[in-house]
Amino acid sequence: MIILASNSPRRKELLAKITSDFVVEPSTAEESSTSSSPRRMALELATRKAMDVFGKNSQHVVIGCDTVVDCNGVVFGKPVDQNHAFQMLSSLSGIAHFVHTGVCIAHPKGICSFVVSTQVQFKQLTEQQIWDYIATGSPMDKAGAYGIQDSNFVNNIVGSYDNVVGFPTIEVQQALHKIYKR
Repeated sequence: MIILASNSPRRKELLAKITSDFVVEPSTAEESSTSSSPRRMALELATRKAMDVFGKNSQHVVIGCDTVVDCNGVVFGKPVDQNHAFQMLSSLSGIAHFVHTGVCIAHPKGICSFVVSTQVQFKQLTEQQIWDYIATGSPMDKAGAYGIQDSNFVNNIVGSYDNVVGFPTIEVQQALHKIYKR
């Protein structure tokens, strides 16, 4: 059995593209990191989530993920309030940044972990566009205060669209294939 250590509706939808044979058990692990590297931070948090759930389900495959937005080396997690969301989105306006998703797959024979990075180019945004999006409530549970699927802020990406949503489906599918071939 596969367990997704996340309550994210977007991750559930994306994992369902790979398999319908999974259950959800959200992690209760601490979501803070002292890492100064955005990629290492995403991997550290994903591993912590996976291992938290795997500790209670060591006979199953557990997938933990964490997504961070990297704006010139500064990590943008989930905003704490609307003003914080405005600051993040204003900082991202008109520039390229990276979205890193750390993935940790813990299973009875070991651990497989990796980071997938996608470069995202934002359009130039007006203050009104930013505040209108914030008013929808959508940015409050998303790294970087935006969802690629609902913001209409993204001009271009280099890499995986699903990764920007928060779950790199192709890479996870490849990793699961290797795990089940063992």
